[in-house]
Parts: sequence; C-alpha cells; structure tokens
Amino acid sequence: MLPYVIKCLILQPVMYAMKRNILQFIVFVVSLLSLCGCAQTYNNVLKCTDNEYKYEFAKEMYARGKYNQAITVLQDIVTIYKGTGNGEECLYLMAMAQFHNKDYETAAEYFKKYHKTYSKGIYAEQANFYIGESLFMGTPEPRLDQTQTIGAIAAFQDFLDIYPESKMKDLAQDRLIQLQDKLVRKELLSAQLYYNLGSYFGNCLSGGSNYEACIVTSQNALKDYPYSNSREDFNLLIMKSKYYLAKHSVEERQAERYRDAEDECYGFINEYPDSKSITLAKEYIRHCKKHLGEKMDVADMDETNTPAP
Repeated sequence: MLPYVIKCLILQPVMYAMKRNILQFIVFVVSLLSLCGCAQTYNNVLKCTDNEYKYEFAKEMYARGKYNQAITVLQDIVTIYKGTGNGEECLYLMAMAQFHNKDYETAAEYFKKYHKTYSKGIYAEQANFYIGESLFMGTPEPRLDQTQTIGAIAAFQDFLDIYPESKMKDLAQDRLIQLQDKLVRKELLSAQLYYNLGSYFGNCLSGGSNYEACIVTSQNALKDYPYSNSREDFNLLIMKSKYYLAKHSVEERQAERYRDAEDECYGFINEYPDSKSITLAKEYIRHCKKHLGEKMDVADMDETNTPAP
C-alpha cells in the first residue's frame, strides 16, 4: 500500500511535469521549424524571378499582417506591373501595406500616385480618402509645426468635393473637425505664451509688446475659426492683455488704452454673461475707471473690491 501512495504523491506529479515539459519542447521545436521554413520561403521568394508568384506571396503576407515582408516583395514588382492587369491592385496594396506599417508619409504618396494613375479605378474612392487619413495619422501635437495638419485638411476637403455622397463622408467631416481643433489649439497655445511672457521685452526687439502679440493672435484666430469652442478663451486673453497693456503703457498712452480695456470688459460680460471670469472682468472695469477718474456704474458695484490680478 505504501509504495502505491508514494507513487501517487511523488511519481505522478513528476511524470506530469515531464510530459508537460516534453509537450512545451515539441511546440517550441515545431514553432522554430515553422519560422525557419517561413524565413527560407521568404528568402526564396526574394530570389525568385516569377513575378506572379511574388505577387501572390505579397498578398498572402499582407493578409497575415506581415506588412514589412509584403512591402519588400511589392517594391520588386510594383513598377513591373505598371500598366498590366495586376498593376492597379498592386499599387493600392503597396499603399495600404505602408499605411498599416505606420509609414504614413510614404503611404500618402502611394495613395496620391494611385488616385492620379487610376482616377476611375476600383479603389479610387478609398485611395483618395486614405490620402487624408495618412496625413491625419501623421499630424504632430499642437505645439509643433502644423504644416501636415493643413495638408490633411486640404486632402479631406478635396475628398468631400470629389465624393460628396461617399459612405466615408461622415468620418471625413469628423476628421476635419479634429484637425481644425488642433489648429485652434496651436493658436491658443501661442496666444497664451505671449500673454505669459507679459512685459518681458526679450522677444519684442522689433517693437510692440507681448500683450499686443497676444491680442493680434487671438483676434486672428477668432476670425479664422468663428465656430470654435475656444472663443471664450481667446476673448478672455484679449481682455486680460488689453488691461495689462494699459497698465504697462507710458503715461500718455494709458487713458486711451484703459478705455479700450474697459470696452473690452463690457463686451466680454455681454457675450459671456455666465462665464466664470465675470468677476475678473468687473474688477478690471473698476480699476480702469479708477485710473480714468470715473465713477463705477451701479451694475458694476455688486462685487467685492479685491485687487485686479
């Protein structure tokens, strides 16, 4: 009885572990052989002179998500197939492989090439959409240069002009909104930077001031993006910059600029009556009137007299 118990408690777990390790080893060997076989097949394809075989292999690699291998093989035959029955699909497949491989700049160029070459082709609509989509995927964060963002906007606008009834119309329009928001964000960051620099003169060697630069940048953004959700942010920066521009002006310019700042504050209150910055606007008005020797209006005396920032 004791040997049987020992076998159950000790030998069976050991045997199970051995079987498990053997199975894992077999799986590893099979996987390794498979990888070696794939590598050997891939190398053979690269040396092969049968373009049709290469083309079918590239399509298989693309379907399996092996985009690097598909691209390498397609690069050998995409020019050869130009003008043939497979040329159109080959070029489109190359563009899509580059897109999925996240080489968006190269993908955009191939999609442009496809649409120019096969403007009436079977993939023409998708290719035209993916020109914008490739540029969209490659756009940088708002703090950086937005040249590619502008290019993506132009591409999507072209797509909507050419294919106004496309099934991808809604997605293209959504992309345009996202791209425009990125440009607005870029302008808002620029205006905020000018405001934060304030009275620092290091970057004002050509005249003017940072507050004036903030005002101009914000006003231009309001004209360029009239439906932006950041309108209040821009108007707030204008109001604050005009107040501090007056505060830091030479004496002979202060009266004029305080009146301008006061008008801006009233305009802000009228346009955004529920804004969290209403108290700040009224404080600016109080200080402007004080410097101008004017009395406060009754409507402006409902806030505590705290110093303006």
